[in-house]
Amino acid sequence: MSVMNKASQRGITVTGLLFGGMILVLLVVLGMKVVPEVIEYSKIVSDIKAVAADPALRDASPADVRKAFSRFANIDVISAITAQDLEITRGGGGWVLSFAYRKEIPLVGPVSLVIDFEATSDQ
Repeated sequence: MSVMNKASQRGITVTGLLFGGMILVLLVVLGMKVVPEVIEYSKIVSDIKAVAADPALRDASPADVRKAFSRFANIDVISAITAQDLEITRGGGGWVLSFAYRKEIPLVGPVSLVIDFEATSDQ
């Protein structure tokens, strides 16, 4: 029977495997909680840009612009903001829509992740 030299042994220890597994699980759980919020934010941004670019709304009132956003929000199932949360101003030959909101994502016990989302349609 031959004895292997310690210098020729390679691999990971059980402790290293457990530690790496815990880090991987924490990253997956964090991703599962954060990704849906980022997807909803990107839907809101695309909706306000679509409303601002709509040529039919160039001469519309702010109430009509809010109604148009509400239709987009209903289709995309947006719950983070409503049409009343939009700031609507004139600029650049059309409407400029902007919003800002804070989302608190509970992680574990008293630990939460807070993300401030904001965007404007003219960016």
